Amino acid sequence: MCIRDRVSTQSTGKSKMSHHTANTMAALCVVGGVAGYAKTQSKPSLIAGVSIGLLYGISGLLIKENNDLGYDLATVTSAVLGLAMIPRAVKTKKIVPIALGSVSLLSGGYYAKKSYEARYGV
Repeated sequence: MCIRDRVSTQSTGKSKMSHHTANTMAALCVVGGVAGYAKTQSKPSLIAGVSIGLLYGISGLLIKENNDLGYDLATVTSAVLGLAMIPRAVKTKKIVPIALGSVSLLSGGYYAKKSYEARYGV
């Protein structure tokens, strides 16, 4: 990163790396959906994984383009994923729902904080 980029990042208060979390979540969800379908022929797993992954991918793109709506979309997407995975994690006690539920909570908290900072300049 050159000095001009550091100065512009400091003056806007936006991190140039925020989109990486959303893109990582997008990849994890798509791969998880495809793996769930491959293992059990579960169409709901495929549809949900690809849909949630697509929403994370769109939010990552918006964040990369400095559109603050990307933070809001990533927060909502994390909440949807968490609401789907946490009850399943409690019920089954399996590692995948526990991991996805936990990661979605962490991601949601991170993006809620970023959304707040973008809106109120904190």
